[in-house]
Amino acid sequence: MANLQRLVIAPTQRQDKQISLTDAQQHYLVRVLRLGSGDCFIAMDGKGSWWRCELAASLTQAKIIASIAVETELPLEVTLMVAMPKGSGFEQVVSQATELGVTTIMPVKSDHTLLNPSHRKLERWRRLTQEAAEQSERQIVPTVWEPVDFTTAIQLTDTPNAYRYICVARGDAPDLLNCLLNRETVPPHHHQPLSIVVATGPEGGWTVAEVEQATAAKFQPVSLGNRILRAITAPIVAMSLVSALNNQ
Repeated sequence: MANLQRLVIAPTQRQDKQISLTDAQQHYLVRVLRLGSGDCFIAMDGKGSWWRCELAASLTQAKIIASIAVETELPLEVTLMVAMPKGSGFEQVVSQATELGVTTIMPVKSDHTLLNPSHRKLERWRRLTQEAAEQSERQIVPTVWEPVDFTTAIQLTDTPNAYRYICVARGDAPDLLNCLLNRETVPPHHHQPLSIVVATGPEGGWTVAEVEQATAAKFQPVSLGNRILRAITAPIVAMSLVSALNNQ
């Protein structure tokens, strides 16, 4: 299985035991990977299902040979609230957070945010999550939200089963690592799946008002260490901690 190419498909592409390939997928499998009739690859629907598939003679379809049982996901949902950095740095965040197991990426417009992405940029971010999910053998493709303002992000993540943290650069906030280690093993409402939300700031950090607003909404201020991390480094460090502690 490790040697087979993984390809994310839309649920509508699968009809019973047949998968209809898009023009772009045909080009990738046939022209780039040099696969031919009878060659196999793995199709993923991005929602947890994998299938071993065989390329048909027409090269426009594939036959599902067998379902594949895999378990590569973290045992909890992880949302990254990331204040968008300038330039193309958010692309790095999207790709690497996907590899580390993030469930949802929420681009946030904060008081210090300079980026105002176009819809084409959002489409690119979503395409990067798909590519990273294929490469890292994820069962699901993370969701990338349209950018929202800080207040909206606070409201959208206000669920009773979530532990929510906001990373701050200075002060005496406890380490995120210790907070993750010391959290209750049973979520506040144990009939719902546990989730973790981590918010990381922009260049220049969160404003005092933003931290106060998050704290009032029951976010726990946390530290990622004694050094000042870049806006594209902080979310990866936070996601690495969550992944390491829950990837057992």
